[in-house]
Amino acid sequence: MKTRAITGFFFVVALVCATIFNEYVFSIFFGIVGILAAKEFFTICKTEETKPLEGLGLVTSIVLATIAIAYFLGYIELKYFGLAIPLFSLLFISSLYLKRAKPFHDIAYTLLGIWYGTIPFLFFIGLGFINGDFNPYIPMGFLIILWSNDTGAYLSGRALGRTKLFERISPNKTWEGFIGGVLLAMGVAFLLSYWFGTLTKLEWVMIAAIIGIFGTLGDLVESMLKRSLGIKDSGSILPGHGGFLDRFDGLLIAAPLVYILLTLF
Repeated sequence: MKTRAITGFFFVVALVCATIFNEYVFSIFFGIVGILAAKEFFTICKTEETKPLEGLGLVTSIVLATIAIAYFLGYIELKYFGLAIPLFSLLFISSLYLKRAKPFHDIAYTLLGIWYGTIPFLFFIGLGFINGDFNPYIPMGFLIILWSNDTGAYLSGRALGRTKLFERISPNKTWEGFIGGVLLAMGVAFLLSYWFGTLTKLEWVMIAAIIGIFGTLGDLVESMLKRSLGIKDSGSILPGHGGFLDRFDGLLIAAPLVYILLTLF
């Protein structure tokens, strides 16, 4: 618990500093986290029969992250995302020459690692540039709401939890905890509308509802992944907390949805 607390403290400090310092630190920091999350995915999915194309997958993640960061910072246009397409084609072509037992398994896990590990963080970076210029309050608010949801779910689950939410995947999660997490997230979001501004009260509360619901589902999806692979943690880079996929499981599903909500409406 001591190790977990110390790691958690410095982890939160790093996230807050990276988010509010400036647009370059924010974009590069979370771009790197997205690349490392993909690498983590490739590592845990590697077996005797299935070997993700880790090198090419990481190159693709790096190119995608670089293009996204340059786009959000205003250096290039949206059309330059097309430069990544040849790399995706190369994933298929290279498997012709590797002579592995299950080449499409390798390709599938590589594509999934990029989609599940890297791309959600690119959407999260995009939250800082929703209105064109960099605004740290939306991604910072996202993180605060996500943490509030986790805290509310834990506390209400411990105090009131009776009805299992998804026992097959996560025996400790309950409906009471889920509802408590969403309610606390929405309450915190309402307060953020006064402190952070930027969005309307309704938009902040809608964001909280998405984070509360889909952040919890993201947690369950990551638990499903670990159960299917027979592992406890996705990595060990954060002592007491596991890996990046463990710590950002809620963000992986919720961030793209929040970005789409704010972009469309």
